[in-house]
Amino acid sequence: MTIKRELLSYPDNNQDACEAFCPTPEKVSQLKQAIAEDDITGMTEIFKALADPTRVKVAYMLDRGGELCVCDVAEVLGSSTATASHHLRTLKNKSIAKSRKEGKNVFYSLKDDHIRTLLHMTLEHQKEKVET
Repeated sequence: MTIKRELLSYPDNNQDACEAFCPTPEKVSQLKQAIAEDDITGMTEIFKALADPTRVKVAYMLDRGGELCVCDVAEVLGSSTATASHHLRTLKNKSIAKSRKEGKNVFYSLKDDHIRTLLHMTLEHQKEKVET
């Protein structure tokens, strides 16, 4: 198997990239087979939904508070129930949260422990980043 080598020139002596292009064929082949585009698209949708600071706050509220009424979320956010409902609906549509209606109220909670783990690990990573 021939390895393609290509010298790359970068301005300002860039330390963030290889100086020579020489991918490892075995690793590249394994990764191309392992990465399913549908999975990547689904993951991207989750991260997109959580790219909004208010939605991260709402998801974190659902983690800490368990099941919450739209009114509770609105009160903590200091927003209208329409705004809180919009963010909660977005989280639900992206399979991050789930809801149930009881009388005139709608209650939301995190969809599953995967989301909870993602939130916890992200927070832990953020705290480590701040400490270093």
